[in-house]
Amino acid sequence: MKNTVLNTDSYKASHYLQYPPKSEYVSSYIEARGGNYGKTLFFGLQAFIKEYLMQPITQEDIDEAEAIITAHGLPFNKEEWQYILDEYNGYLPLEISVVQEGSLVPLKSPLLQVVNTDPKVFWLTSYIETALLRAIWYPTTVATLSYSIKEIISEFLEATSDNAKEQLPFKLHDFGARGVSSQESAMLGGMAHLVNFQGTDTLSAIVGAKRYYGADMAGFSIPASEHSTMTSWQRDGEKDAYENMLKRFGGEGKIFAVVSDSYDIYNAVSNIWGKELKEQVKQSGATLVIRPDSGEPKEVVLEVMKRVYKAFGGYKNSKGYIVLDDSVRIIQGDGVNKESIKEILEALKNEGFSAENIAFGMGGALLQEAGRDDFRFAMKASAICVDGEWRDIYKDPITDSGKRSKRGRLALTKDFETVRVEELGERENLLKPVYKDGKLLKEYSFDEVRKNTDYGDI
Repeated sequence: MKNTVLNTDSYKASHYLQYPPKSEYVSSYIEARGGNYGKTLFFGLQAFIKEYLMQPITQEDIDEAEAIITAHGLPFNKEEWQYILDEYNGYLPLEISVVQEGSLVPLKSPLLQVVNTDPKVFWLTSYIETALLRAIWYPTTVATLSYSIKEIISEFLEATSDNAKEQLPFKLHDFGARGVSSQESAMLGGMAHLVNFQGTDTLSAIVGAKRYYGADMAGFSIPASEHSTMTSWQRDGEKDAYENMLKRFGGEGKIFAVVSDSYDIYNAVSNIWGKELKEQVKQSGATLVIRPDSGEPKEVVLEVMKRVYKAFGGYKNSKGYIVLDDSVRIIQGDGVNKESIKEILEALKNEGFSAENIAFGMGGALLQEAGRDDFRFAMKASAICVDGEWRDIYKDPITDSGKRSKRGRLALTKDFETVRVEELGERENLLKPVYKDGKLLKEYSFDEVRKNTDYGDI
């Protein structure tokens, strides 16, 4: 599915015939028009540019598209696709300008502006809408959700822990790879999460961060069990299964996780881990992370926390909250979303437990439940040049003022004010060119993206 000519909606194929005579340039922008947060965390375009826009179209692409689109019932603009191949070696003659990746940008601000660079292909700006909008809305939505959860966890850590900054990067672990619609979705969403945290089991996100953002290692994981490995020892071998985990993965400074609810989570915590294997756990030098995986999350986590504390002990930190013995922690990965994380942390705080005792694993709710309408993402044309004259274009439906679009060629000031390019004056425009005619003009490292998130909240 790498044929860029076909990476659009069907009706786009006829649009080259629908513009005014002597059309030369079309300028469009992408914005988040609304949502539950005041800002979005912009991320993901560089991956799209490297994977798609820096790969030229070929004669085979044009021929394939012609056969499919004409049989599909639409006209095909073969002459001008051939022109792109012959004159630009197959690279799209577009200029794309964006805010910095990792930026927290207020809603209703332009995140991206795109314009064709050759007047012969004025239609190309809107032709790429489908691919370009999809490249932005999904990773940006996941990154924003992940960031919002980071703010929640950070708040509880600051209130109940002595080392919040050190703890935070590993408090939300990505379990979502199996819950998304494709490997590319896992990669994009997984990378978006890693902008905020460093825990993941989504390997494609690690590969993507390395391939598209030059990250040596963007995230980390630990040895962990699943029900198939634990139940393979059968019910009367539950202790042996846990003991095997200790032998295989214990050791000074190591961390490993064991799902412990295959039968009776409370018996596993209080008796098997808390009595029969207690000394082995403490003497192993490792940190055992116990994972409940069923039941009502808030109730189960609180009960498990109390039982772990009773069995293994702990201490009160300088803020007066209980920290479990260093040999044991808890991770909750079932039924986890933004709301349940806050509920669990509130319940633990109310019972006197520090947030540093627990981490969370989040799957489909992190990577799959995101939708384009979460932030009402849209790409709209705002200006057209006809016979050398730029004109404003916009929509303003009387039935929905929220869909009113912006007019003119746009700029975004450092104060996040949207202005016309002609009105910018000496002010800096945050929309900076990153792609032009097949060339990547600005490349972000993953560290840069992460650093850019440090300058605000949502």
